[in-house]
Amino acid sequence: MGGNTERIEQDIARAREDLANTLDALAERANPQRLADEAKSKALVTLNHPAVKYSAAGVGALVLLLLVRKVVK
Repeated sequence: MGGNTERIEQDIARAREDLANTLDALAERANPQRLADEAKSKALVTLNHPAVKYSAAGVGALVLLLLVRKVVK
């Protein structure tokens, strides 16, 4: 009977350790600063593709041209 109790206590201790590790992993994955850094990195990678970069420059130039035309009229 005593061996059974020790085994159960070990199982409980192992389950607590597993839960603590899971909570630590979840806390790291949900860290707002880390999420913001990842989003920023992904956005920079996307914006550095030539197709996106030149398209954004073209749209910006078009908007600037339209604003200048509207001001001049």
